[in-house]
Amino acid sequence: MPRDISLIRNIGIVAHIDAGKTTLTERMLYYGHFIHRVGMVDEGTTTTDYDPEEQERGITILAACVTFDWKGYHINLIDTPGHVDFTAEVERCLRVLDGAVVVFSAREGVEAQSETVWRQADRYRIPRLAFVNKMDREGADFEGTVEEIRERLECRPVPINIPIGAGPAHYPHPFAGVIDLIRMKALRFEEKEREALVLEDEIPEALRETAALWRMRMLDQLSLYSDRMTELLLAEEEVPEELIHQVLRLATVQNMVVPLTCGTALHGIGVQPVLDAVVRYLPSPADVPPVEGRDVDKPDRKLTRKADVNEPFCGLVFKVQPERYGDLDYVRVYSGRLKANSRVLNPGKNKKENVPQLWRIQADRREQIEAVEAGDIVGIMGMRYSITGDTLCDPKHPILLESIVFPETVVDTAIEPETAADRKKLIEVLELMKRQDPTFRYRDNEETGQILISGMGE
Repeated sequence: MPRDISLIRNIGIVAHIDAGKTTLTERMLYYGHFIHRVGMVDEGTTTTDYDPEEQERGITILAACVTFDWKGYHINLIDTPGHVDFTAEVERCLRVLDGAVVVFSAREGVEAQSETVWRQADRYRIPRLAFVNKMDREGADFEGTVEEIRERLECRPVPINIPIGAGPAHYPHPFAGVIDLIRMKALRFEEKEREALVLEDEIPEALRETAALWRMRMLDQLSLYSDRMTELLLAEEEVPEELIHQVLRLATVQNMVVPLTCGTALHGIGVQPVLDAVVRYLPSPADVPPVEGRDVDKPDRKLTRKADVNEPFCGLVFKVQPERYGDLDYVRVYSGRLKANSRVLNPGKNKKENVPQLWRIQADRREQIEAVEAGDIVGIMGMRYSITGDTLCDPKHPILLESIVFPETVVDTAIEPETAADRKKLIEVLELMKRQDPTFRYRDNEETGQILISGMGE
């Protein structure tokens, strides 16, 4: 049965290193019932940091894709690295995503890589949500972080919830939950026997005036995009919740505002509101403009493909992962339908590819599927010619999509094999690395015996 494309969300989790991306991802998967135990970054037990290097270092190195459901919506989530050395991983993921959740630490605010990933998302005009994490840490400053986001990233953050307290448990007023500014309710979060509870209560009396002020700021910002909301505010009438959601979604999809929430992912406070915001405000594949490409035979002629199962198939390879039995190509499907055991055209190389197997990618696990449709993300095992940035399409309806542009390499070094017999094996390994990382380069100088390698970091 075809999936309703309006219920699909393709999102990335992006941030500066140590802002809490992977911890937030882990909590999302837990509340979405994809996992039954919350893994810890420090223990190397999270779902998306499955590579041994990631587990040893406690950081994300490779972008990991995982699929789960939330309240009837199908979410394809990619957890991306936060370290500058792995910027290419973020670049290739943002190229194929429809939305992003940008995570900020309430203590550190906007950091260097926060700005980098924000500008990357700007280039692709990706609608975003902001999550101010670590509200339970010493020095957590919600209002200061919101202002820093506004000023340094030159955007319009719209807080839709605010914290109840701030800082760790020994503080006089520690972080204890959030206030939902749309519904004007206090939300507290508990976990009992694998069940996550969101407990709703009245706003504490000491915070009612503050909450009312933040709510009015929110409505004033949103009224810029709705005549109806402006009329209600001028008449001092109540603004319906549904109207707030409609205007917030419209303004978010059009990249005019950034809905902002807060919490602490480590302790599971404020995560469910992030998931609710993902499905309410970020676009589905049907909400974004049709993907553009070129006619293979007439390069000056532009072609488009809508996110529709009835359109000819086209997709983009955005990641290649070498595995024991061959390469696994990660593909964003923009239009049409693709079945296992079919053939597609790689128009950039003028090669036809067999598609023997389709896989639903679940971090380090795979689930074999028979077909995939417009708007989804899939893994293809068994292709021979296609690499990162290549287009795949219906052989009868060729289209060449724009490839992925990666930054230039910044680090060079020379290496050489211990023996001449090892040279061939070393070249094979370097070729494997090149397929996996499109920013990696190498040049073999047989006269000196050295091989010059280039990359984005050490």
